[in-house]
Amino acid sequence: MSPRSASVNEELRRRSRERILRATVELVGERGYEATTLGDIADRAGSARGLVSYYFPGKRQLLQSAVHRLMHLTIRAALEREPQPAEGPEVLARAVDAVLGLAHERPVLMRTHMAGILQAEGFVQCPEQRQLAEVLKGAVRRYGAEDPESAYPLLRALLMGAVFALLLPGAPMPLARLRAELFQRYGLEWEMGVPPDGGPPGGTGTARAAATP
Repeated sequence: MSPRSASVNEELRRRSRERILRATVELVGERGYEATTLGDIADRAGSARGLVSYYFPGKRQLLQSAVHRLMHLTIRAALEREPQPAEGPEVLARAVDAVLGLAHERPVLMRTHMAGILQAEGFVQCPEQRQLAEVLKGAVRRYGAEDPESAYPLLRALLMGAVFALLLPGAPMPLARLRAELFQRYGLEWEMGVPPDGGPPGGTGTARAAATP
């Protein structure tokens, strides 16, 4: 049997890494961070325990990479949903709703992710984080920001703040209120993206215009 080509080996490594990332999202969402071990993740992914450590230096870094991948794929799916928006505010509205939707639908996972970022390890730079950054930069570029490179960090900070506020134990902010504030900041119509049930706070369907970032 002839040895596998480099491209085949690379594809196998990519698939193995993705199985590990998917398993991490599933298990932490089901059991929480502390109750999930690297061995559990390896078993769910159908991989050897040593392979998990080969790809990722620790569980905290693995979780960040897994959530960054989930966020990237969720935003990309929202932007590609039919009918696809050409350019402009609808693009940014879908990106914002994708991130807020993850926090609303997967609170255990996203709360754990935010807690990890605030710990000593900080923000993990990884391929999945770079993919997330690129899709968000693309969204602000298509939105019409004059300087996407500076607009992206601001959007990231605003989204992180909104996710934190949604998930704050004991004093969470309502999703509709946070969405309305973000939409107002960027001059987005309430009906864009995926509006939550119940309508906008105050009964108005139009966000007030705001300065372009």
